[in-house]
Amino acid sequence: MPELPEVQTTVDGINRRAKGQTITDVWTDLAIPRPIKQFVSTLKDLAFYKRFKSLVSGAKIIKASRRGKNILIHLNNNHTILIHMKMTGHMMYGVYDYDKKQNSWTVHKNEKNEALRDPFNRFIHFVISLKNGKYLVLSDTRKFAKVTLLKTSEIFDSHHLKNHGPEPLEENFSLKEFAERLRKHKNKPIKMVLLDHSVIAGIGNIYGDELLWEAGIRPLRLVKDVSEKEFSLMFKVMKKVLLKGIDFGGDSMSDYRDIDGKRGSFQNAHNAYRLTGKPCKKKGCKGKIERVVVGARSAHFCNIHQR
Repeated sequence: MPELPEVQTTVDGINRRAKGQTITDVWTDLAIPRPIKQFVSTLKDLAFYKRFKSLVSGAKIIKASRRGKNILIHLNNNHTILIHMKMTGHMMYGVYDYDKKQNSWTVHKNEKNEALRDPFNRFIHFVISLKNGKYLVLSDTRKFAKVTLLKTSEIFDSHHLKNHGPEPLEENFSLKEFAERLRKHKNKPIKMVLLDHSVIAGIGNIYGDELLWEAGIRPLRLVKDVSEKEFSLMFKVMKKVLLKGIDFGGDSMSDYRDIDGKRGSFQNAHNAYRLTGKPCKKKGCKGKIERVVVGARSAHFCNIHQR
């Protein structure tokens, strides 16, 4: 699942490519006529999709921003498109063709950006048509992504975002608040708490493993057993690892691609995530990476220097 660095990379790409553009139309093949409770007020509900299409057509994209793992595309009609890419979704920008008979989209034959033709980019299920002739599209192999529309003034109070914890890269997010929020879950494993978006927003399996490797803390260690010194180090490396993920354009070990359809490269810098059985990369450490299950999620760690 795309985490904070992948979502931020996407948001930066939308601002670079589509900011200031007017939406002329939208399309999806996700909408179904029969209402299903969990899909109400998303594009997977046909009635909502019709309202969505009417409200966003003709609106201008003011900017994109991020909250946790959510993309927020703010429009000049006081509405905001919220996109959560879930497990396999990613947004791209380019020239596409619509095949009416197949009810599907493919990259235009004259599109010069060959990266958009990556096989991972072909599962187009949501399209925003722009006045400049380009398109913002959502490719999502498993169709789990969520797309909805809210009044901009109400978005942070909506059920989509109201329970999110603080942003780990915000300047006003302090070590004191970080430690206090984690300590409220003192009897839980540290990895499980880091992945709880109501505690801290945006951290998932990849960056959780990597920051704990950097901090030398085992993922199964209970929060109550983490020292003040370790909290301080964990806070520092959390920011370092997340910023590194953004600098590397995100992690493309799985489906994720950036706005231009290109792979990120953070997967080439892993120290722990999915390196089971590999020698630890920490200088002077003779450990190996092991895998355990923490709260139904996998965790990877060094069996020597992480304690």
